[in-house]
Amino acid sequence: MARRRDKAATREAILEAARTVLASDGPDALSLSKVANLAGINRGTAYQHFETREQLIKATVQWVSDHLSNTIFGEVGVDEAGHWEGGAEDRPLYEVVEGLVDFAVDNPALCRIWLFEVLASDKPGEDKFFRQFKESTQQMAKAEVAKGGIDSEALSVLMLAGYFLWPVWVDSHAKTKKERENMKTRMRQEVLRLFLHGVIKTDDHPHILKHVRDREKQRSDIKVSW
Repeated sequence: MARRRDKAATREAILEAARTVLASDGPDALSLSKVANLAGINRGTAYQHFETREQLIKATVQWVSDHLSNTIFGEVGVDEAGHWEGGAEDRPLYEVVEGLVDFAVDNPALCRIWLFEVLASDKPGEDKFFRQFKESTQQMAKAEVAKGGIDSEALSVLMLAGYFLWPVWVDSHAKTKKERENMKTRMRQEVLRLFLHGVIKTDDHPHILKHVRDREKQRSDIKVSW
């Protein structure tokens, strides 16, 4: 049992090192030797867990998917097939938006890797988080409180692209921690505004409208620079 725990701990140390390299230098800089050195293990041990850098990238994409799935959907209940079991309507939309924006801005490189790997895949639906995100969008589009004629697949891809590419803009234009936090606020606000005026019926979601207006008052002193 102890050996299994040691093996699992070594694997996690390798993956943590891989995430660090990917986050700081991107996929082109990733190598098993570099990751092994950062993880404090020899290269032979690293090869026992991952034979190629492609396997490391795939495992990293899986980690991002699992993390987002647990963070965004874990509290509302999802069955083994990735389908919502109920209770999703009890979690405020703005909490979901906030969670996605925060993770994306704090982990820009990892999110971009996940986005391109999953969307370029022949079977993106095999990714747990993408499947859950798309299904949640479909459920929203079919609900009585949604506006008609929504293409849920197109909306899913557009929203994910927005969440995970906005950090590219943040990295180029936010130089301080305060500026990054302001950029997070701006993104959350615009996503909610898009939902209010393009996806859901505003009259049926007065709490979201109030949330947006309250945040608009709070961020009135935020300076926008290009």
